[in-house]
Amino acid sequence: MIHVEHLTKYYGDYPAVRDVSFDVSKGKIVGFLGPNGAGKSTTMRILAGYINATSGQATIDGKDVFWDPIEARRRIGYLPESCPLYTEMRVEEYLRFRGGLKNMGGQERRTRMEYVIERCWLKDVRRQLIGTLSKGYRQRVGLADSLLANPAVLILDEPTVGLDPVQIRETRKLIKELGDQHTILLSTHILPEVEMTCDSVILIHQGVVAAQGSIGDVRNQHGNQSLEEIFVKITGVTE
Repeated sequence: MIHVEHLTKYYGDYPAVRDVSFDVSKGKIVGFLGPNGAGKSTTMRILAGYINATSGQATIDGKDVFWDPIEARRRIGYLPESCPLYTEMRVEEYLRFRGGLKNMGGQERRTRMEYVIERCWLKDVRRQLIGTLSKGYRQRVGLADSLLANPAVLILDEPTVGLDPVQIRETRKLIKELGDQHTILLSTHILPEVEMTCDSVILIHQGVVAAQGSIGDVRNQHGNQSLEEIFVKITGVTE
């Protein structure tokens, strides 16, 4: 469903991503791990069509991200780490607007709006101005937007940032449920959450893939250590 081959991205002389290759199969939830500055968000932005790669290849559901970007984007729901929202809009007004941008018809848009408002726990604030919402609620609005068009692939960059422990647990449960309908690439710093939620992991460090595979395989390759212990061993960073 997601195919990445020899992906490289330079900012000037600095290689943010270097020769990254991986695959995510249909219906899988994959944790995309790494310390700050490792290249996670850069890779996700390339896949979502926000920035161009310097070289390499990437496809989403068979659609080339670089040569067929419109069709590739139609298959993606993207939640960036800092989700841009129109704060002067009300929640349901914003989702209605976003549905229009995604060429969703009237009935389809209404049905999907009600679905994402329910699934992302926004019923109590649906008529509230986004600018008055807490960071956690804004994150929920961004998640609802990513789900709105029922995309085949979800790319979620730190989806639980700003949420309290109860909301994190609810979001974790939601992501597992969404894995039955979507292929998910999930970036997070909460490593125990990855072990409870994901089928496999990709660990990137200094722009290079340092480990990848099913969680069981990766742990076996490192003496059955926890993901946190493996993360510290490879990166030297305590998250």
